[in-house]
Amino acid sequence: MFRIKKLDIFITKQFGLLFVATFFICQFVLMMQFLWRYVDELIGKGLSLDVLAQFFWYMGVMLVPQALPLAILLSSLITFGNLGESSELTAIKAAGISLMQSMRSLMAMVLLITLASFYFQEVIGPKAFVSFQQLLLSMRQKNPEVEIPEGIFYDGIPGSNLYVQQKNMETGMLYGIMIYRMDGGYEDAAIILADSGRIQATAEKKHLWLKLYSGEWFENMRQSGLGVNANVPYRRETFVTKNILLDFDSGLNMTEAGFISSDAKAKNLGKILHDLDSIREFNDSVGRAFYQEARNMSYTLPTLSKKDSLRLVEADRKAETDFDSLYLKLTDAQKQTVVRMASSDVQMVYNNLAFKRDYSFLINREERRHEIEAIDKFTLSLSCLIFFFIGAPLGAIIRKGGLGVPVIISVLVFIVFYILDNTGMKMARDDNWTVWFGKLLGTAVLTPIAVFFSYKANNDSVVFNIDLYKAIAMRMLGLRTKRSITRKEVIISDPKYLTDADILKNVSLEIQQYSEVHKLLRWPNPIKVFFRPGDDHEIEHINTSLEVAIEDLSYTKNKYVLTMLNHYPIIATHAHTRPFKRKWLNAATGLFLPTGIFFYFRMLRFRFRLYKDLQHILDTNRKLIPKVIELGDVQQEGSITVI
Repeated sequence: MFRIKKLDIFITKQFGLLFVATFFICQFVLMMQFLWRYVDELIGKGLSLDVLAQFFWYMGVMLVPQALPLAILLSSLITFGNLGESSELTAIKAAGISLMQSMRSLMAMVLLITLASFYFQEVIGPKAFVSFQQLLLSMRQKNPEVEIPEGIFYDGIPGSNLYVQQKNMETGMLYGIMIYRMDGGYEDAAIILADSGRIQATAEKKHLWLKLYSGEWFENMRQSGLGVNANVPYRRETFVTKNILLDFDSGLNMTEAGFISSDAKAKNLGKILHDLDSIREFNDSVGRAFYQEARNMSYTLPTLSKKDSLRLVEADRKAETDFDSLYLKLTDAQKQTVVRMASSDVQMVYNNLAFKRDYSFLINREERRHEIEAIDKFTLSLSCLIFFFIGAPLGAIIRKGGLGVPVIISVLVFIVFYILDNTGMKMARDDNWTVWFGKLLGTAVLTPIAVFFSYKANNDSVVFNIDLYKAIAMRMLGLRTKRSITRKEVIISDPKYLTDADILKNVSLEIQQYSEVHKLLRWPNPIKVFFRPGDDHEIEHINTSLEVAIEDLSYTKNKYVLTMLNHYPIIATHAHTRPFKRKWLNAATGLFLPTGIFFYFRMLRFRFRLYKDLQHILDTNRKLIPKVIELGDVQQEGSITVI
């Protein structure tokens, strides 16, 4: 029976406080990143505080589902990192409580957060998205003068270019106004200069009303409209006040409002699934119409009679048309006419197919966007659980609290998830991948990682042992370390020099015999390498004997012997025969060509290195054996004298 214990309360309190703090940090970071997309909508627009407050409020609400997984990851990392760093996690395990048992209260808490994330995406998120988009449109239409920059020409007004030297956002006055009107082309161009003025949108949001003060109007006149003998190239007007009406449709029309409500992000799951049926039915009807149109398309020769044309159409439908024979019966003039008309028809058909292609891609993309948004409601909520089972075990493994290492790890994990999820979304949206594959890519990659970390942390397995991974990498790449034998501080008994000399002599003899039988510089048969057993017991025996002698001689006090012992290489006894010891693993490696080629050339490298090592051992033995025999003779004489 589940009972709330003091440990559950303690860990939940630690996690809850950190979660609240990290949530606001993550929310702030995401809002700053999101803000760059709309910075042009805010800077220099003279927006009031209530409009800015609504802008940031809707933005924050939309980003809550994205901030929750990152906050869970960071807070769980810090929580269990602090417990491990202060040895509290060790005490918990010493009391017989496993890591999963200590996490059970947080599992329930994270599950509630997951449900809250889904609720945000299902209920609150769509409403916030609609309100946010409507606010953006309202910001653009409320004060049209804020769209006009200072010091440069503004071409957002159809048929006109507007220049404003200075703006006063508090009073709405514009100073140093210059307007170029090109409604009727160059011959009807007009230049309007004004000292100051005001601009505002009309009630129907279809025009801009300008009230100008203290200015002049210069306008070219059409000479054809004034008679042949007219001598007035332009007209000039000086005014104290002037009202001008410019076309400028900046209103929130029904098309824009419909576009916002039809966006997949503005719908809940039930609405998306309902609209998906309608979208698919419409797409299927369009596809059937295009197919039927292409099927009913007929190819006829324009120079034939009506009767022959009908017969040709009927034969074409029965796939019995011989166009070559019909074409050869035509005269040269008729052939040119046919080729010309065929080229025109081909171009028309090509343009028609290009239009249908673009239209089909557009309507199918809308279907994929709805599918992506429906799946995203589940994957983004599920990422809260996945990030928890990555963060909590990692915190227990690395045992580092604070905002140092946990922040780095959290950012790296979130970047990996963001890249995978965003890449999969774009590929699925553009119909390069299936929607399910693209949207589940990030979840499919991070779920095994979460399971792996949870298993390792629960079993106290070593995950971040740098020496272990370094040894594996060195073994894979064929790298090795050098011997480092130094003089022992305490020596209980001296080496048996004469025995060691005999061992080294036997090793030299075995190496010579081995080199005569085994040609290490030859390329081995790949079939024998990957599909037949090939352990080299002779090299194992040589290496074992050599290591016994080196181990015994390492207790010597003679500096020359110690120096020569460090010259002996460390031999790899299996890598020169086949990649792995297990037969099935070798066969699997050989069947997969890329890995087979890699390990085959790796084995060739080990064979060449073994050849050089054996020659180096022979050379070292020739130098060391006389000195060892000399020390053995001295050791034997000393023992006889003592007797």
